[in-house]
Amino acid sequence: MGLDMYACTLREPPAAPVDFEVEEATTALHYWRKHPNLHGWMERLYREKGGTHANFNCINLQLTADDLDRLETAICDRTLPPTEGFFFGVSDGSEVDDDLAFVAKARDALAAGLAIFYVSWW
Repeated sequence: MGLDMYACTLREPPAAPVDFEVEEATTALHYWRKHPNLHGWMERLYREKGGTHANFNCINLQLTADDLDRLETAICDRTLPPTEGFFFGVSDGSEVDDDLAFVAKARDALAAGLAIFYVSWW
């Protein structure tokens, strides 16, 4: 048990930036295990984009180029929000290189015309 986090690609952008259903085959782009501070950042973005589910769990969140720019800044500035949750584990700062690798892969996918989304399960 624990926080499993995924970034996936879609061939077409979703109808809405949050709370959308995935009706096509997705391709895994990146995986994180128990990185709660990144999850907290994604939840804040979800709320900014109008997401209203009480539990940010198994919820799809589209990521745009602007979102990736903001995420990269937060990673480099080490300002991902401290986040706690049942079985979430602890972000310890060692994730920076992996997080930046995700940002690079996501930018490449966007440049190839794909849509990116984040989803987690805990």
